[in-house]
Amino acid sequence: MRADIRQVAPGTYLVHGSNTNWIILTDSGEATLIDTGYPGDRAFLLESLTAVGSSPERVAAVLLTHAHNDHLGSAEYLRTTYGTPVFTHEAEVPHARRDFLHQVSVGRVLLNGWRPGVLPWAAHTLRSGGTAQHPVAEPQPFPTAGALDLPGRPVPIHTPGHTEGHCVYHLPDVGVLVSGDALVTGHPTSRLLDPQLLPDMFHHERARAVASLDILRTLDGDILLPGHGPAHHGWIPKAAEQARTRALARPRSFVTVR
Repeated sequence: MRADIRQVAPGTYLVHGSNTNWIILTDSGEATLIDTGYPGDRAFLLESLTAVGSSPERVAAVLLTHAHNDHLGSAEYLRTTYGTPVFTHEAEVPHARRDFLHQVSVGRVLLNGWRPGVLPWAAHTLRSGGTAQHPVAEPQPFPTAGALDLPGRPVPIHTPGHTEGHCVYHLPDVGVLVSGDALVTGHPTSRLLDPQLLPDMFHHERARAVASLDILRTLDGDILLPGHGPAHHGWIPKAAEQARTRALARPRSFVTVR
């Protein structure tokens, strides 16, 4: 398997790893890396940096949308090996350190094991190191409000619900939103391939995850780069509204007993 790399805008790349995406923003060979996939995706991650004309040594920072294992898998490796700073929302910093863990439990997965896609997804998670903990020893909150002084000039925006400190990254200069797990376009446990929330069992607070879609409805742009699923081309507020309407219309899905 090789990482599937798609350039979606100038200096902006969506990389499909094994069930999880990461984003690379480049500027003259320097890079910003948003999320890092599963621990088992490391070879694909490093390969993708080279493929877009950068390298692990030239990653200016790792930005986390949130600290689930399928998104921070190689963040600590990059920090300790190359000195790469790892930034996330201040509310997500203790989560990245693993002071606590807001992630679907084995029990909740087993309760939902009868649903289509859940057991194959769980098996893949085990194979990819998704149940091992890889905390970031020294995660940092964003150093400033507004656009970060990094390749791509990403603007972090707090969107709690999936986790307490989940955030998305807006790239207004190229009309792109990196949405992490606040808004996805697919997942192995979903039969849909369009803008949607993840199934309920994955959210720390589903009601806040739904409410955060209202934040996304205020952001201009026409390219959505999710944490799971393909890129979505279309007005971002409309995509967020579609996911919100679906989430409010349907009954809660997946057993959520802890």
